[in-house]
Amino acid sequence: MADSSFRAKHRANPLFLRDAELRQAMELLFFAYRDFTQEADAILTDYSFGRAHHRVIYFVGANPGITVSELLQILKITKQSLSRVLGELINDSFVHQRTDKADRRRRRLYLTAKGADLERLLTDRQSQRVAGAFRAAGAEAVEGFRTVLRGIINEEDRQRVARPARPTAV
Repeated sequence: MADSSFRAKHRANPLFLRDAELRQAMELLFFAYRDFTQEADAILTDYSFGRAHHRVIYFVGANPGITVSELLQILKITKQSLSRVLGELINDSFVHQRTDKADRRRRRLYLTAKGADLERLLTDRQSQRVAGAFRAAGAEAVEGFRTVLRGIINEEDRQRVARPARPTAV
Protein backbone atom coordinates (compact mmCIF):
# COMPACT_ATOMS: atom_id res chain seq x y z
CA MET A 1 0.00 0.00 0.00
CA ALA A 2 2.81 2.40 0.86
CA ASP A 3 4.31 1.63 -2.56
CA SER A 4 1.17 2.70 -4.49
CA SER A 5 0.77 5.87 -2.42
CA PHE A 6 4.43 6.75 -3.13
CA ARG A 7 3.87 6.24 -6.87
CA ALA A 8 0.72 8.38 -6.81
CA LYS A 9 2.57 11.24 -5.10
CA HIS A 10 5.67 11.03 -7.31
CA ARG A 11 4.14 10.44 -10.73
CA ALA A 12 5.78 12.35 -13.53
CA ASN A 13 4.25 15.78 -14.01
CA PRO A 14 2.26 15.62 -17.26
CA LEU A 15 3.06 19.31 -17.83
CA PHE A 16 6.81 18.72 -17.79
CA LEU A 17 7.65 18.92 -21.45
CA ARG A 18 10.81 17.64 -22.99
CA ASP A 19 12.57 19.47 -25.82
CA ALA A 20 11.08 17.08 -28.40
CA GLU A 21 7.54 17.80 -27.18
CA LEU A 22 8.11 21.56 -27.28
CA ARG A 23 9.60 21.32 -30.75
CA GLN A 24 6.61 19.27 -31.90
CA ALA A 25 4.24 21.96 -30.55
CA MET A 26 6.22 24.64 -32.38
CA GLU A 27 6.13 22.61 -35.57
CA LEU A 28 2.37 22.19 -35.22
CA LEU A 29 2.03 25.97 -34.84
CA PHE A 30 4.15 26.57 -37.96
CA PHE A 31 2.14 24.14 -40.08
CA ALA A 32 -1.19 25.34 -38.69
CA TYR A 33 -0.27 28.96 -39.44
CA ARG A 34 0.84 28.02 -42.94
CA ASP A 35 -2.43 26.27 -43.69
CA PHE A 36 -4.55 28.86 -41.87
CA THR A 37 -3.10 31.66 -44.03
CA GLN A 38 -2.75 29.75 -47.33
CA GLU A 39 -6.25 30.27 -48.71
CA ALA A 40 -6.38 33.89 -47.54
CA ASP A 41 -2.98 34.50 -49.17
CA ALA A 42 -4.34 33.23 -52.49
CA ILE A 43 -7.30 35.62 -52.27
CA LEU A 44 -5.04 38.53 -51.28
CA THR A 45 -2.81 37.86 -54.29
CA ASP A 46 -5.76 38.67 -56.56
CA TYR A 47 -5.73 42.18 -55.05
CA SER A 48 -1.90 42.47 -55.01
CA PHE A 49 -2.11 42.50 -51.20
CA GLY A 50 -0.11 40.64 -48.59
CA ARG A 51 -0.56 39.54 -45.00
CA ALA A 52 0.03 43.06 -43.66
CA HIS A 53 -2.97 44.25 -45.68
CA HIS A 54 -5.00 41.35 -44.31
CA ARG A 55 -4.13 42.20 -40.72
CA VAL A 56 -5.08 45.85 -41.21
CA ILE A 57 -8.38 44.91 -42.87
CA TYR A 58 -9.13 42.38 -40.13
CA PHE A 59 -8.43 44.68 -37.19
CA VAL A 60 -10.12 47.72 -38.73
CA GLY A 61 -13.15 45.52 -39.43
CA ALA A 62 -13.13 44.13 -35.90
CA ASN A 63 -12.67 47.61 -34.38
CA PRO A 64 -14.51 50.21 -36.46
CA GLY A 65 -13.19 53.68 -35.63
CA ILE A 66 -9.85 52.38 -34.41
CA THR A 67 -7.14 55.04 -34.44
CA VAL A 68 -3.90 54.69 -36.33
CA SER A 69 -2.07 54.73 -32.98
CA GLU A 70 -4.21 51.88 -31.60
CA LEU A 71 -3.68 49.88 -34.79
CA LEU A 72 0.09 50.37 -34.47
CA GLN A 73 -0.06 49.03 -30.91
CA ILE A 74 -1.91 45.89 -32.04
CA LEU A 75 0.20 45.17 -35.14
CA LYS A 76 3.55 46.06 -33.58
CA ILE A 77 4.89 47.34 -36.90
CA THR A 78 6.61 50.61 -37.73
CA LYS A 79 4.62 53.71 -38.57
CA GLN A 80 6.32 53.67 -41.98
CA SER A 81 5.17 50.11 -42.72
CA LEU A 82 1.61 50.85 -41.64
CA SER A 83 1.60 54.07 -43.64
CA ARG A 84 2.50 52.22 -46.84
CA VAL A 85 -0.11 49.47 -46.36
CA LEU A 86 -2.81 51.80 -45.11
CA GLY A 87 -2.14 54.22 -47.97
CA GLU A 88 -2.73 51.43 -50.49
CA LEU A 89 -5.93 50.32 -48.75
CA ILE A 90 -7.24 53.89 -48.65
CA ASN A 91 -6.28 54.61 -52.27
CA ASP A 92 -7.97 51.37 -53.39
CA SER A 93 -11.13 52.26 -51.39
CA PHE A 94 -10.96 49.39 -48.89
CA VAL A 95 -10.45 51.66 -45.86
CA HIS A 96 -11.77 55.13 -45.13
CA GLN A 97 -10.29 57.48 -42.55
CA ARG A 98 -12.09 60.25 -40.72
CA THR A 99 -10.70 62.96 -38.51
CA ASP A 100 -11.73 62.52 -34.88
CA LYS A 101 -14.21 65.25 -33.90
CA ALA A 102 -12.74 65.59 -30.40
CA ASP A 103 -9.09 65.62 -31.49
CA ARG A 104 -8.45 66.69 -35.07
CA ARG A 105 -4.93 65.20 -34.96
CA ARG A 106 -6.37 61.71 -34.55
CA ARG A 107 -7.59 59.70 -37.54
CA ARG A 108 -10.19 56.99 -37.14
CA LEU A 109 -10.30 54.07 -39.56
CA TYR A 110 -13.32 52.27 -41.01
CA LEU A 111 -13.80 49.66 -43.70
CA THR A 112 -15.66 50.74 -46.80
CA ALA A 113 -18.33 48.42 -48.23
CA LYS A 114 -15.61 47.03 -50.53
CA GLY A 115 -13.30 46.51 -47.55
CA ALA A 116 -16.05 44.84 -45.52
CA ASP A 117 -16.74 42.46 -48.40
CA LEU A 118 -13.06 41.45 -48.59
CA GLU A 119 -12.79 41.13 -44.80
CA ARG A 120 -15.88 38.89 -44.76
CA LEU A 121 -14.52 36.71 -47.58
CA LEU A 122 -11.16 36.24 -45.85
CA THR A 123 -12.67 35.70 -42.41
CA ASP A 124 -15.31 33.26 -43.65
CA ARG A 125 -12.67 31.04 -45.26
CA GLN A 126 -10.48 31.02 -42.17
CA SER A 127 -13.47 30.58 -39.86
CA GLN A 128 -14.47 27.42 -41.73
CA ARG A 129 -11.03 25.91 -41.12
CA VAL A 130 -11.07 26.81 -37.42
CA ALA A 131 -14.67 25.63 -36.97
CA GLY A 132 -13.86 22.25 -38.49
CA ALA A 133 -10.90 21.80 -36.17
CA PHE A 134 -12.96 22.90 -33.16
CA ARG A 135 -15.78 20.46 -33.99
CA ALA A 136 -13.28 17.61 -34.33
CA ALA A 137 -11.51 18.47 -31.06
CA GLY A 138 -14.48 19.03 -28.77
CA ALA A 139 -15.32 21.74 -26.25
CA GLU A 140 -12.73 20.82 -23.62
CA ALA A 141 -9.90 20.75 -26.16
CA VAL A 142 -11.06 24.09 -27.63
CA GLU A 143 -10.91 25.76 -24.22
CA GLY A 144 -7.48 24.23 -23.61
CA PHE A 145 -6.31 25.48 -27.01
CA ARG A 146 -7.52 29.01 -26.20
CA THR A 147 -5.75 28.87 -22.86
CA VAL A 148 -2.48 27.83 -24.52
CA LEU A 149 -2.75 30.56 -27.17
CA ARG A 150 -3.45 33.21 -24.53
CA GLY A 151 -0.39 31.98 -22.67
CA ILE A 152 1.75 32.49 -25.78
CA ILE A 153 0.49 36.05 -26.36
CA ASN A 154 2.46 38.81 -24.64
CA GLU A 155 0.81 39.61 -21.31
CA GLU A 156 0.05 43.24 -22.22
CA ASP A 157 -1.91 42.12 -25.31
CA ARG A 158 -3.99 39.36 -23.72
CA GLN A 159 -6.86 41.70 -22.84
CA ARG A 160 -7.12 42.70 -26.54
CA VAL A 161 -8.12 39.19 -27.58
CA ALA A 162 -11.84 38.90 -28.06
CA ARG A 163 -13.45 36.39 -25.78
CA PRO A 164 -16.30 34.48 -27.36
CA ALA A 165 -19.73 35.68 -26.39
CA ARG A 166 -21.76 33.26 -24.34
CA PRO A 167 -24.57 31.70 -26.34
CA THR A 168 -27.88 33.40 -25.70
CA ALA A 169 -31.20 31.62 -25.43
CA VAL A 170 -33.34 31.80 -28.55
